[in-house]
Amino acid sequence: MSLSVGDAPGNDEPPVLAEICQRAYGAFVSTMNISLPETLKSFVDRQVATRGYGTSSEYVRELIRRDRDRQRLRGLLLDGADSPPTAVADRAWFERLRARAHRQTTA
Repeated sequence: MSLSVGDAPGNDEPPVLAEICQRAYGAFVSTMNISLPETLKSFVDRQVATRGYGTSSEYVRELIRRDRDRQRLRGLLLDGADSPPTAVADRAWFERLRARAHRQTTA
């Protein structure tokens, strides 16, 4: 593995930074430019400054991940709502569920 950060002449290996990004994200990181009104840009800047994000890109990535997770959860909930009932969710069912969750977190 090369220790270069850019494309050095005669270097056939990918740069280290690209390798790290590819391993972390599964593919090369792309860039995207987003136009925002000044009020939204100011809001993003405040969020970055006060909530511990290093850059506005980190903040936007977090928002996108949360939206993706919310969409996945919504899909699961809709799938569950469309499925036929299988068991009564009474007090005993929830007690078994809590016991199973407790076993999994202590194992």
